[in-house]
Amino acid sequence: MNKNSILGLIVALLVPIGCYLALKYFSDTAVDMPRKYLLDTVVTKIEKGKEINDSIWQTTANIRLQNQLGDTVGLFDKKGKIVVADFFFTSCGSICPKLTRNMAKLQQSFITGGNVRNKIDTSIVQFISFTVDPQRDSVSVLKDYADRFGVNHNNWWMLTGSRDSIYKFAFEELKVDKFSEEPISPDFVHTSRFVLIDKDQFVRGYYNGLDSISVAKLARDIGLLMLEKDKKQKSTVFAEIISLSWLWLIILLAVTFFMYYMNGRRKING
Repeated sequence: MNKNSILGLIVALLVPIGCYLALKYFSDTAVDMPRKYLLDTVVTKIEKGKEINDSIWQTTANIRLQNQLGDTVGLFDKKGKIVVADFFFTSCGSICPKLTRNMAKLQQSFITGGNVRNKIDTSIVQFISFTVDPQRDSVSVLKDYADRFGVNHNNWWMLTGSRDSIYKFAFEELKVDKFSEEPISPDFVHTSRFVLIDKDQFVRGYYNGLDSISVAKLARDIGLLMLEKDKKQKSTVFAEIISLSWLWLIILLAVTFFMYYMNGRRKING
């Protein structure tokens, strides 16, 4: 086989694989992923003679409180789950009931297997509602409130505990007052915001829990974060290529056509 034949064979092999990789790359990068919000610091380093700025994002610290079932739980006890958090109090007569209803609708959007048995897929997202009036909102009060709104307790915790801990968490970890159009008093966390936290504990979005369009965007962003790649894991692209039977069929057909074409050329030249 001469050099031209070898080159042609290589092209026949690489073109389908190259097209697949290009399609995969552009489809992945075309998705507008939710950005990270809380920048901690920027580290400048030199790599291969070039100055590179590396952004270090704030990770949300854990907090342990009591839920409506009386269990002491941590925010990230259930590993690998996306968290949606808000702040409320049960005696609120203004925005809180609507926030809770919208959160309940969001929870219902994760029903699996249709509505036959009303099962919620608890493996994807954990909903967290912090009471900002823990002196009044005891465990039993939260349980009654949750039942009134049809809360599924498996993946929606209404949390109570130390007021100082809750307020410190709201302002220092979730920074609910940042990027906010509404004033939020440090003396009473009364906000309509839903906060989205990814599996790696980074804040990825703030949403108006009273606005249906904003809540719909939150649901979309949860779906996008489910598909987000873990940069710590090794690339599986070559394993994916090996498992694609249709791609190998195209390559086989391309090689067969090439061999048939070259055989015909030899007969003509002979």
